[in-house]
Order: sequence, then structure tokens, then C-alpha cells
Amino acid sequence: MGAAMTRINDLRGKEQAFSSVARRFPQAEFTIRRLMRMSEDFYDLCGELAEAEHALAQVLQSVKQPEEREREWQELINCLVVEIGEALAEHGRCKPGPGSPD
Repeated sequence: MGAAMTRINDLRGKEQAFSSVARRFPQAEFTIRRLMRMSEDFYDLCGELAEAEHALAQVLQSVKQPEEREREWQELINCLVVEIGEALAEHGRCKPGPGSPD
């Protein structure tokens, strides 16, 4: 049982991970929190998404970074979002979009 983040940064890291995913899947906030508690793999995916978004923001702020770096981070983010979406869909709590009929 390994911890991806140090104990000191755990709460802040957990909230950043949750926020990154909840922005993309606002209709699944409860499921996201539940899966983050139940599944270390899902928690790690959420943390990776938050880290990749942070890295992309750093690249976008730097005028020295080539566009290729931006594309690489965006591709990683897109892949993580797909994986997270699949995990949420497997748990049957994720509807295909806000405002979808029940």
C-alpha cells in the first residue's frame, strides 16, 4: 500500500485531484469522491490528471517551451480524462452529460 503524496500535502493534493476531475465530470461528484476513497488506482488517476494540468499550465506560461510540449501534456490529459470517464461509467453513476434526461 503506497502513498502517492506525502501526508502533509495529502489533503491539498486530494482536493486538487478531486477538483480536476469534478470540473470535467460535474454530474459525478459523489461517485468521484467515493471512488477516490475506495480505489487507489482511481485516486492515482485523479492525481495524475491534476499534475498534468499543472504541468500544462506551466508550459503555457513559459514563452520558451515549444508547442510540442503543450501537445504532449494535452494528449496525456485527454487520455487520463478518458480513463477516468470509463471508470465512472463502470460504476453506473455517470450520465453522458449535464442536463441529460434521466
